[in-house]
Amino acid sequence: MVEEDFSQTARKLASIGMYPDDKRVFLQIPDAEDVLRRGLRWKFGDNAKWLPEYQSIASWLTDNQGRGLLMFGQCGRGKTVMGRLLLPLILNGMCRKIVSCFTSQEMNKNPEEVLNAHIIYLDDIGIENQSVEFGNRRIIFPEVVDAAERKGKMLIISTNLSLSEIKDKYGIRTADRLKAITTQVPFIGESLRR
Repeated sequence: MVEEDFSQTARKLASIGMYPDDKRVFLQIPDAEDVLRRGLRWKFGDNAKWLPEYQSIASWLTDNQGRGLLMFGQCGRGKTVMGRLLLPLILNGMCRKIVSCFTSQEMNKNPEEVLNAHIIYLDDIGIENQSVEFGNRRIIFPEVVDAAERKGKMLIISTNLSLSEIKDKYGIRTADRLKAITTQVPFIGESLRR
């Protein structure tokens, strides 16, 4: 089999929903820490604080190695501001990428919209219930994680659940896939909300 045969076969498989090509999103933002600091100042002005976990996010922006981002941990540490506001602005402004943002509740109401997006931010994973449509019950989050792994989608996720709580809620298969396709950043410390 020559290289052209592989390309032709890959195109045929893609036409029926199988994606052998690498569709992962690779980020390499120079001076990512400076960009992230400027974003925090834009949002919070003189009250902007640089937290240790933000350094991990800056490293992810510098070279994500084709992986998404899983921000987990304490409430009020800036996970939602990072995922719903700053990262979409940075990815659009610096990389011309569009991030589709959903709360976990919106994910359940519009599962097909979420599954059709390529770069997906999901906020507050773990608080959603099962999706119910015409009496059919679905747990959407594992489907999204599975699709991300199979089709190279980028997931950016915020949750108050620990990694073991994610495993307990969604199963070992989903937790294992999340570990494989994301960089995990724990948010630890007291809430910044006042």
